[in-house]
Amino acid sequence: MKVLVVGGGGREHALIRKIKESNKVTEIACCPGNGGISYDAECYPVSATDIDGVVNLAKEIKADFVVVAPDDPLVAGMVDALNAEGFPTFGPKANAAIIEGSKVFSKNLMLKYNIPTAEYKVFDNADDAIAYVKEKNEFPTVVKADGLALGKGVIIPESFEEAEAGIKEIMQDKIFGESGNNIVVEEFLTGPEVSVLAFTDGKCVKPMVSSMDHKRALDGDKGLNTGGMGTVSPNPYYTEDVAAECMEKIFMPTIEAMNAEGRTFKGCLYFGLMITPKGPKVIEYNCRFGDPETQVVLPRLKTDIMDIFEAINNETLSDLDIEWSDDACACVVIASGGYPKSYPKGLEITGLENGQCDGVIVYHAGTALNDNKLVTAGGRVLGVTALGSNLQEALDKSYKAVEKINFENKHFRKDIGQRALKAGR
Repeated sequence: MKVLVVGGGGREHALIRKIKESNKVTEIACCPGNGGISYDAECYPVSATDIDGVVNLAKEIKADFVVVAPDDPLVAGMVDALNAEGFPTFGPKANAAIIEGSKVFSKNLMLKYNIPTAEYKVFDNADDAIAYVKEKNEFPTVVKADGLALGKGVIIPESFEEAEAGIKEIMQDKIFGESGNNIVVEEFLTGPEVSVLAFTDGKCVKPMVSSMDHKRALDGDKGLNTGGMGTVSPNPYYTEDVAAECMEKIFMPTIEAMNAEGRTFKGCLYFGLMITPKGPKVIEYNCRFGDPETQVVLPRLKTDIMDIFEAINNETLSDLDIEWSDDACACVVIASGGYPKSYPKGLEITGLENGQCDGVIVYHAGTALNDNKLVTAGGRVLGVTALGSNLQEALDKSYKAVEKINFENKHFRKDIGQRALKAGR
Protein backbone atom coordinates (compact mmCIF):
# COMPACT_ATOMS: atom_id res chain seq x y z
CA MET A 1 0.00 0.00 0.00
CA LYS A 2 0.96 3.60 -0.56
CA VAL A 3 -0.24 5.73 2.38
CA LEU A 4 -0.57 9.52 2.36
CA VAL A 5 -0.47 11.26 5.77
CA VAL A 6 -1.81 14.83 5.96
CA GLY A 7 -0.09 17.14 8.46
CA GLY A 8 3.39 18.19 9.47
CA GLY A 9 3.96 17.96 13.22
CA GLY A 10 5.01 15.59 15.98
CA ARG A 11 1.71 13.72 15.93
CA GLU A 12 2.05 13.06 12.21
CA HIS A 13 5.63 11.88 12.67
CA ALA A 14 4.45 9.44 15.36
CA LEU A 15 1.75 8.14 13.00
CA ILE A 16 4.25 7.78 10.15
CA ARG A 17 6.77 5.89 12.31
CA LYS A 18 4.00 3.46 13.33
CA ILE A 19 2.65 3.10 9.76
CA LYS A 20 6.24 2.37 8.65
CA GLU A 21 6.18 -0.76 10.87
CA SER A 22 3.21 -2.19 8.94
CA ASN A 23 4.04 -5.06 6.60
CA LYS A 24 1.21 -3.86 4.34
CA VAL A 25 2.91 -0.54 3.54
CA THR A 26 5.55 -0.05 0.86
CA GLU A 27 5.52 3.75 0.54
CA ILE A 28 4.58 6.67 2.77
CA ALA A 29 3.94 10.21 1.55
CA CYS A 30 3.28 13.23 3.74
CA CYS A 31 2.05 16.77 3.11
CA PRO A 32 3.49 19.12 4.04
CA GLY A 33 5.67 17.11 6.46
CA ASN A 34 8.77 18.64 8.03
CA GLY A 35 12.55 18.24 8.13
CA GLY A 36 12.50 15.20 10.41
CA ILE A 37 9.55 13.54 8.71
CA SER A 38 11.47 13.68 5.40
CA TYR A 39 13.76 10.90 6.71
CA ASP A 40 10.73 8.59 6.97
CA ALA A 41 8.36 9.72 4.19
CA GLU A 42 8.33 11.51 0.85
CA CYS A 43 7.21 15.07 1.67
CA TYR A 44 5.15 17.23 -0.69
CA PRO A 45 4.71 21.01 -0.28
CA VAL A 46 0.90 20.94 -0.06
CA SER A 47 -0.71 22.67 2.94
CA ALA A 48 -2.64 20.43 5.35
CA THR A 49 -5.66 22.72 4.96
CA ASP A 50 -5.63 22.75 1.12
CA ILE A 51 -8.47 20.31 0.44
CA ASP A 52 -8.27 20.46 -3.37
CA GLY A 53 -4.47 20.27 -3.22
CA VAL A 54 -4.53 17.15 -1.03
CA VAL A 55 -7.17 15.43 -3.20
CA ASN A 56 -5.08 16.20 -6.31
CA LEU A 57 -1.92 14.93 -4.62
CA ALA A 58 -3.68 11.69 -3.60
CA LYS A 59 -4.66 11.21 -7.26
CA GLU A 60 -1.22 12.14 -8.56
CA ILE A 61 0.68 9.67 -6.32
CA LYS A 62 -2.12 7.05 -6.57
CA ALA A 63 -2.53 6.76 -2.79
CA ASP A 64 -4.19 3.57 -1.56
CA PHE A 65 -5.11 5.07 1.81
CA VAL A 66 -5.11 8.60 3.30
CA VAL A 67 -4.73 9.53 6.99
CA VAL A 68 -5.97 13.03 7.82
CA ALA A 69 -4.42 13.92 11.18
CA PRO A 70 -4.97 17.63 12.08
CA ASP A 71 -8.20 19.21 13.31
CA ASP A 72 -8.52 22.06 10.76
CA PRO A 73 -8.82 19.92 7.59
CA LEU A 74 -11.11 17.43 9.37
CA VAL A 75 -13.50 20.17 10.50
CA ALA A 76 -13.35 21.72 6.99
CA GLY A 77 -14.43 18.46 5.31
CA MET A 78 -11.25 16.98 3.84
CA VAL A 79 -12.39 13.40 4.54
CA ASP A 80 -15.69 14.05 2.73
CA ALA A 81 -13.76 15.36 -0.31
CA LEU A 82 -11.36 12.37 -0.35
CA ASN A 83 -14.20 9.85 0.07
CA ALA A 84 -16.08 11.51 -2.81
CA GLU A 85 -13.08 10.72 -5.02
CA GLY A 86 -12.98 7.11 -3.83
CA PHE A 87 -10.04 7.26 -1.39
CA PRO A 88 -10.31 5.12 1.76
CA THR A 89 -9.52 7.60 4.53
CA PHE A 90 -8.89 7.58 8.27
CA GLY A 91 -10.63 10.45 10.09
CA PRO A 92 -14.17 11.70 10.70
CA LYS A 93 -16.31 13.53 8.16
CA ALA A 94 -17.05 17.23 8.75
CA ASN A 95 -20.45 16.64 10.32
CA ALA A 96 -18.80 14.47 13.01
CA ALA A 97 -15.61 16.55 13.38
CA ILE A 98 -17.85 19.35 14.70
CA ILE A 99 -17.50 17.62 18.09
CA GLU A 100 -14.16 19.46 18.27
CA GLY A 101 -14.93 22.24 15.78
CA SER A 102 -17.58 23.75 18.05
CA LYS A 103 -17.37 23.76 21.87
CA VAL A 104 -20.98 24.98 21.90
CA PHE A 105 -22.07 21.92 19.90
CA SER A 106 -20.16 19.46 22.10
CA LYS A 107 -21.41 20.98 25.40
CA ASN A 108 -25.02 20.96 24.14
CA LEU A 109 -24.58 17.33 23.00
CA MET A 110 -23.39 16.30 26.47
CA LEU A 111 -26.28 18.12 28.15
CA LYS A 112 -28.86 16.56 25.81
CA TYR A 113 -27.55 12.99 26.28
CA ASN A 114 -26.61 13.19 29.98
CA ILE A 115 -22.87 12.77 29.43
CA PRO A 116 -21.08 14.04 32.57
CA THR A 117 -19.39 17.43 32.06
CA ALA A 118 -18.95 20.79 33.80
CA GLU A 119 -21.97 23.10 34.18
CA TYR A 120 -21.84 25.81 31.52
CA LYS A 121 -23.51 28.68 29.71
CA VAL A 122 -23.09 29.86 26.10
CA PHE A 123 -22.73 33.53 25.10
CA ASP A 124 -22.65 35.40 21.80
CA ASN A 125 -21.72 38.80 23.21
CA ALA A 126 -19.09 39.95 25.68
CA ASP A 127 -21.29 42.14 27.91
CA ASP A 128 -23.69 39.29 28.77
CA ALA A 129 -20.79 36.92 29.46
CA ILE A 130 -19.06 39.46 31.72
CA ALA A 131 -22.31 40.16 33.61
CA TYR A 132 -22.83 36.39 34.14
CA VAL A 133 -19.28 35.89 35.45
CA LYS A 134 -19.70 38.86 37.81
CA GLU A 135 -23.00 37.53 39.13
CA LYS A 136 -21.66 33.97 39.61
CA ASN A 137 -18.49 35.29 41.31
CA GLU A 138 -16.87 31.81 41.39
CA PHE A 139 -13.15 31.62 40.64
CA PRO A 140 -11.24 30.10 39.07
CA THR A 141 -13.68 29.77 36.18
CA VAL A 142 -13.19 28.51 32.62
CA VAL A 143 -13.74 30.49 29.40
CA LYS A 144 -13.55 28.68 26.03
CA ALA A 145 -13.64 30.02 22.49
CA ASP A 146 -16.26 28.08 20.51
CA GLY A 147 -14.10 27.20 17.50
CA LEU A 148 -10.60 25.87 16.81
CA ALA A 149 -7.71 27.86 18.29
CA LEU A 150 -4.59 25.67 17.94
CA GLY A 151 -5.33 24.05 21.31
CA LYS A 152 -4.98 27.44 23.03
CA GLY A 153 -8.59 28.69 23.04
CA VAL A 154 -9.16 28.13 26.77
CA ILE A 155 -8.42 30.56 29.59
CA ILE A 156 -8.79 29.92 33.33
CA PRO A 157 -9.23 33.31 35.04
CA GLU A 158 -8.49 33.46 38.79
CA SER A 159 -10.39 36.74 39.31
CA PHE A 160 -13.19 38.84 37.83
CA GLU A 161 -10.65 41.26 36.34
CA GLU A 162 -8.85 38.41 34.54
CA ALA A 163 -12.16 36.98 33.31
CA GLU A 164 -13.35 40.35 31.99
CA ALA A 165 -10.05 40.96 30.17
CA GLY A 166 -10.02 37.43 28.73
CA ILE A 167 -13.61 37.59 27.47
CA LYS A 168 -12.90 40.92 25.77
CA GLU A 169 -9.73 39.56 24.15
CA ILE A 170 -11.60 36.55 22.74
CA MET A 171 -14.90 38.19 21.75
CA GLN A 172 -13.96 41.81 20.94
CA ASP A 173 -10.23 41.77 20.09
CA LYS A 174 -10.75 38.42 18.27
CA ILE A 175 -7.37 36.94 19.33
CA PHE A 176 -8.67 33.61 17.95
CA GLY A 177 -10.50 35.18 14.99
CA GLU A 178 -14.00 33.92 14.18
CA SER A 179 -13.53 31.09 16.70
CA GLY A 180 -14.34 33.66 19.40
CA ASN A 181 -17.74 34.75 18.03
CA ASN A 182 -19.32 32.54 20.69
CA ILE A 183 -17.87 31.42 24.01
CA VAL A 184 -18.63 28.86 26.68
CA VAL A 185 -18.26 29.86 30.34
CA GLU A 186 -18.12 26.79 32.57
CA GLU A 187 -17.43 25.71 36.12
CA PHE A 188 -13.84 24.88 37.07
CA LEU A 189 -13.51 21.15 37.75
CA THR A 190 -10.91 19.74 40.13
CA GLY A 191 -9.08 16.43 40.11
CA PRO A 192 -6.43 14.68 38.03
CA GLU A 193 -6.67 15.07 34.25
CA VAL A 194 -6.55 12.04 31.96
CA SER A 195 -6.32 11.91 28.17
CA VAL A 196 -7.85 8.86 26.50
CA LEU A 197 -7.70 8.42 22.73
CA ALA A 198 -10.14 5.88 21.33
CA PHE A 199 -10.48 4.10 18.00
CA THR A 200 -14.09 3.92 16.81
CA ASP A 201 -15.87 2.86 13.63
CA GLY A 202 -19.13 4.48 14.75
CA LYS A 203 -20.43 1.27 16.32
CA CYS A 204 -17.68 -0.03 18.56
CA VAL A 205 -15.20 1.90 20.76
CA LYS A 206 -11.70 0.60 21.51
CA PRO A 207 -9.94 2.97 23.93
CA MET A 208 -6.15 3.22 23.65
CA VAL A 209 -3.83 3.23 26.66
CA SER A 210 -4.17 6.35 28.82
CA SER A 211 -1.75 9.27 29.03
CA MET A 212 -1.04 12.43 31.04
CA ASP A 213 -0.23 15.72 29.30
CA HIS A 214 1.74 18.64 30.76
CA LYS A 215 0.21 21.81 29.28
CA ARG A 216 2.03 24.62 31.09
CA ALA A 217 5.27 26.04 29.72
CA LEU A 218 7.27 25.96 32.97
CA ASP A 219 8.16 23.50 35.74
CA GLY A 220 5.63 23.03 38.50
CA ASP A 221 2.75 23.60 36.05
CA LYS A 222 3.53 27.31 35.95
CA GLY A 223 3.60 29.72 33.01
CA LEU A 224 1.44 29.98 29.92
CA ASN A 225 -0.67 27.21 28.40
CA THR A 226 1.04 25.49 25.46
CA GLY A 227 0.14 22.75 23.00
CA GLY A 228 1.81 20.36 25.49
CA MET A 229 5.35 20.19 26.90
CA GLY A 230 5.48 16.44 27.46
CA THR A 231 3.45 13.33 28.15
CA VAL A 232 3.63 10.01 29.95
CA SER A 233 1.71 6.76 29.56
CA PRO A 234 0.02 5.10 31.36
CA ASN A 235 -1.78 7.67 33.52
CA PRO A 236 -1.80 6.26 37.09
CA TYR A 237 -5.17 7.88 37.89
CA TYR A 238 -6.89 5.95 35.08
CA THR A 239 -7.60 2.74 37.00
CA GLU A 240 -9.60 -0.23 35.71
CA ASP A 241 -12.62 0.99 37.70
CA VAL A 242 -12.36 4.49 36.21
CA ALA A 243 -11.96 2.97 32.72
CA ALA A 244 -15.11 0.86 33.17
CA GLU A 245 -17.09 3.91 34.38
CA CYS A 246 -15.84 5.98 31.41
CA MET A 247 -16.88 3.27 28.93
CA GLU A 248 -20.37 3.05 30.45
CA LYS A 249 -21.09 6.76 31.06
CA ILE A 250 -18.93 8.61 28.54
CA PHE A 251 -17.36 6.65 25.66
CA MET A 252 -20.31 4.59 24.39
CA PRO A 253 -22.92 7.27 25.18
CA THR A 254 -20.91 9.78 23.10
CA ILE A 255 -20.78 7.45 20.07
CA GLU A 256 -24.50 6.67 20.45
CA ALA A 257 -25.32 10.40 20.81
CA MET A 258 -23.45 11.20 17.60
CA ASN A 259 -25.29 8.40 15.78
CA ALA A 260 -28.63 9.67 17.11
CA GLU A 261 -27.75 13.12 15.72
CA GLY A 262 -26.95 11.61 12.29
CA ARG A 263 -23.25 12.40 12.77
CA THR A 264 -21.60 8.96 12.90
CA PHE A 265 -18.01 9.35 14.09
CA LYS A 266 -15.32 7.15 12.52
CA GLY A 267 -11.66 7.65 13.37
CA CYS A 268 -9.88 8.63 16.58
CA LEU A 269 -11.98 10.36 19.22
CA TYR A 270 -10.00 12.04 21.98
CA PHE A 271 -11.56 12.32 25.43
CA GLY A 272 -10.04 14.97 27.71
CA LEU A 273 -11.27 13.88 31.14
CA MET A 274 -11.18 15.17 34.71
CA ILE A 275 -11.46 12.55 37.47
CA THR A 276 -13.55 14.68 39.85
CA PRO A 277 -14.73 13.73 43.37
CA LYS A 278 -18.08 13.01 41.66
CA GLY A 279 -16.52 10.71 39.05
CA PRO A 280 -15.03 11.23 35.58
CA LYS A 281 -16.31 14.19 33.54
CA VAL A 282 -15.53 15.36 30.00
CA ILE A 283 -13.47 18.56 29.74
CA GLU A 284 -13.29 18.44 25.95
CA TYR A 285 -13.46 16.23 22.89
CA ASN A 286 -10.98 16.27 20.01
CA CYS A 287 -11.82 14.72 16.64
CA ARG A 288 -8.30 13.33 16.12
CA PHE A 289 -5.14 12.00 17.77
CA GLY A 290 -3.85 14.35 20.48
CA ASP A 291 -0.47 16.03 20.27
CA PRO A 292 1.74 15.12 22.18
CA GLU A 293 -0.36 12.21 23.59
CA THR A 294 0.05 10.25 20.36
CA GLN A 295 3.82 10.29 20.89
CA VAL A 296 3.50 8.10 24.03
CA VAL A 297 0.46 6.03 23.06
CA LEU A 298 1.51 4.73 19.63
CA PRO A 299 4.94 3.41 20.72
CA ARG A 300 2.99 1.03 23.01
CA LEU A 301 0.75 -0.27 20.17
CA LYS A 302 1.61 -3.84 19.13
CA THR A 303 -1.17 -4.38 16.55
CA ASP A 304 -0.53 -3.32 12.93
CA ILE A 305 -1.99 0.20 12.75
CA MET A 306 -3.10 -0.31 9.14
CA ASP A 307 -5.23 -3.26 10.25
CA ILE A 308 -6.96 -0.87 12.66
CA PHE A 309 -7.41 1.88 10.07
CA GLU A 310 -8.88 -0.59 7.56
CA ALA A 311 -11.20 -2.10 10.18
CA ILE A 312 -12.52 1.38 11.02
CA ASN A 313 -13.00 2.15 7.34
CA ASN A 314 -14.86 -1.15 6.84
CA GLU A 315 -16.77 -0.85 10.16
CA THR A 316 -15.39 -4.17 11.40
CA LEU A 317 -13.48 -2.86 14.44
CA SER A 318 -15.30 -5.19 16.85
CA ASP A 319 -13.67 -8.18 15.08
CA LEU A 320 -10.14 -6.88 15.79
CA ASP A 321 -8.18 -7.57 18.98
CA ILE A 322 -5.91 -4.57 19.63
CA GLU A 323 -2.81 -5.34 21.70
CA TRP A 324 -0.68 -2.96 23.77
CA SER A 325 2.71 -3.36 25.41
CA ASP A 326 2.98 -3.19 29.22
CA ASP A 327 5.93 -0.78 28.93
CA ALA A 328 5.70 2.78 30.20
CA CYS A 329 6.43 5.58 27.75
CA ALA A 330 7.63 9.16 28.27
CA CYS A 331 7.91 12.10 25.86
CA VAL A 332 9.81 15.28 26.73
CA VAL A 333 9.20 18.19 24.34
CA ILE A 334 12.14 20.42 23.44
CA ALA A 335 10.77 23.83 22.51
CA SER A 336 12.17 27.07 21.15
CA GLY A 337 13.07 29.65 23.80
CA GLY A 338 10.16 32.09 24.01
CA TYR A 339 7.43 29.55 23.14
CA PRO A 340 4.39 29.83 23.35
CA LYS A 341 5.00 33.52 22.59
CA SER A 342 7.42 34.69 19.86
CA TYR A 343 10.61 32.74 19.16
CA PRO A 344 13.33 32.64 16.49
CA LYS A 345 13.43 30.02 13.72
CA GLY A 346 16.25 28.56 11.64
CA LEU A 347 18.58 27.62 14.53
CA GLU A 348 20.79 24.60 13.78
CA ILE A 349 20.02 21.43 15.75
CA THR A 350 22.96 19.24 16.82
CA GLY A 351 23.16 15.80 18.42
CA LEU A 352 21.00 13.91 15.93
CA GLU A 353 21.99 11.39 13.26
CA ASN A 354 19.49 11.23 10.37
CA GLY A 355 17.04 12.98 12.67
CA GLN A 356 17.32 10.37 15.43
CA CYS A 357 19.25 9.68 18.64
CA ASP A 358 20.29 6.26 20.04
CA GLY A 359 18.00 4.61 22.59
CA VAL A 360 15.00 6.88 22.01
CA ILE A 361 12.57 7.89 19.26
CA VAL A 362 12.77 11.54 18.26
CA TYR A 363 9.50 12.83 16.83
CA HIS A 364 9.93 16.05 14.85
CA ALA A 365 7.29 18.71 15.46
CA GLY A 366 8.88 21.92 14.18
CA THR A 367 12.01 21.23 12.12
CA ALA A 368 13.17 21.99 8.58
CA LEU A 369 16.09 20.93 6.39
CA ASN A 370 18.27 23.84 5.30
CA ASP A 371 21.25 22.86 3.08
CA ASN A 372 20.97 19.34 4.56
CA LYS A 373 21.18 20.78 8.08
CA LEU A 374 18.29 20.30 10.52
CA VAL A 375 17.05 23.62 11.87
CA THR A 376 14.24 24.77 14.15
CA ALA A 377 11.02 25.79 12.41
CA GLY A 378 8.38 25.94 15.15
CA GLY A 379 7.57 26.48 18.81
CA ARG A 380 7.61 22.84 19.79
CA VAL A 381 10.62 21.46 17.96
CA LEU A 382 11.16 17.82 19.03
CA GLY A 383 9.42 15.18 21.13
CA VAL A 384 12.07 12.94 22.70
CA THR A 385 10.31 9.67 23.48
CA ALA A 386 11.44 6.50 25.27
CA LEU A 387 9.94 3.22 26.41
CA GLY A 388 10.91 1.59 29.71
CA SER A 389 9.81 -1.27 31.94
CA ASN A 390 8.60 1.45 34.32
CA LEU A 391 8.02 5.19 34.08
CA GLN A 392 11.25 6.20 35.83
CA GLU A 393 13.31 4.16 33.34
CA ALA A 394 11.47 5.74 30.39
CA LEU A 395 11.99 9.25 31.80
CA ASP A 396 15.69 8.63 32.48
CA LYS A 397 16.22 7.55 28.86
CA SER A 398 14.30 10.57 27.50
CA TYR A 399 16.15 13.12 29.62
CA LYS A 400 19.54 11.57 28.87
CA ALA A 401 18.85 12.07 25.14
CA VAL A 402 17.45 15.60 25.71
CA GLU A 403 20.86 16.58 27.15
CA LYS A 404 22.61 15.39 23.94
CA ILE A 405 20.36 17.34 21.57
CA ASN A 406 21.07 21.05 21.32
CA PHE A 407 20.14 24.30 19.63
CA GLU A 408 20.46 27.87 20.81
CA ASN A 409 18.12 28.76 23.68
CA LYS A 410 16.41 25.34 23.79
CA HIS A 411 13.68 25.07 26.41
CA PHE A 412 12.21 22.00 28.09
CA ARG A 413 10.48 21.15 31.35
CA LYS A 414 12.56 19.20 33.85
CA ASP A 415 9.58 17.73 35.75
CA ILE A 416 7.69 15.74 33.12
CA GLY A 417 6.15 12.64 34.74
CA GLN A 418 6.81 13.71 38.34
CA ARG A 419 3.10 13.93 39.18
CA ALA A 420 2.56 10.44 37.78
CA LEU A 421 5.50 9.07 39.79
CA LYS A 422 4.15 10.69 42.97
CA ALA A 423 0.75 9.10 42.38
CA GLY A 424 2.79 6.00 43.10
CA ARG A 425 0.74 3.44 41.24
